[in-house]
Amino acid sequence: MNIYIKNNQEIEKMRISGYLASEVLQKIKPYVVSDITTSELDRICHNYITKEQKAISGCLGYNGFPKSTCISVNEVVCHGIPNERKLKNGDIVNIDITIIKNKYYADTSKMFIVGKTNKIAKKLCQVAKKSLYITFSVIKPGLPLNVIGKTIENYIKKTPFSIVKEYCGHGIGMNFHEKPNILHYDNYDDNIILKKGMIFTIEPIINAGSQEVFCMDDHWTVCTKDNCLSAQYEHTILITQNGCEILTKRISEKIKKIYINL
Repeated sequence: MNIYIKNNQEIEKMRISGYLASEVLQKIKPYVVSDITTSELDRICHNYITKEQKAISGCLGYNGFPKSTCISVNEVVCHGIPNERKLKNGDIVNIDITIIKNKYYADTSKMFIVGKTNKIAKKLCQVAKKSLYITFSVIKPGLPLNVIGKTIENYIKKTPFSIVKEYCGHGIGMNFHEKPNILHYDNYDDNIILKKGMIFTIEPIINAGSQEVFCMDDHWTVCTKDNCLSAQYEHTILITQNGCEILTKRISEKIKKIYINL
């Protein structure tokens, strides 16, 4: 498998893209409130990306996707198309941002809670976040690629939730999607070994009920089959000399290393 290893110049460009992507999630936070439409949230993000950051949305026009962000609410698993749906108190919302700057991509998403929600929804968001964070203290050069999926799956098995298996993380650089695919469960990995200079996304999707999903007639919006809630967190990750660097880490984001036994 041909996996592109980034050089120092490319890494610096991707740090810029990563920072810009993280900034968009910081910018949109105060607007994620009751009665705002997901289309309006998309408009705010689009204007910030294009006018203030002088960057490009990697989502807009990608394989025909019609908006600048993916916004997935409650039972929507991923690839939600912003529309006139109004957010309401208790909703959980994933906003997925992809930035292109200087021809290089960065990709990140996080959950937002509108007002106050129930314990299950809150716990689901916490577990989805932790399922991403636990990989940061594990991955480093020399380890098999599937240590990522194994780490996530071992953690989720201890919760009442499930992992969506149809969607995965991916290499990223001058292309939105590059090799390798990053599966979020234990899997065969073609004997790929993590190497310094690899850059990819980790983006586990965790469901409150069954892992089964379906795609709606718009050919983008993916929902849970049992109408249960779904949550996702995503970061773009660089493999470094001794571990990893989170290129899309938000300024306000506090990430504590979580050490676990594989």
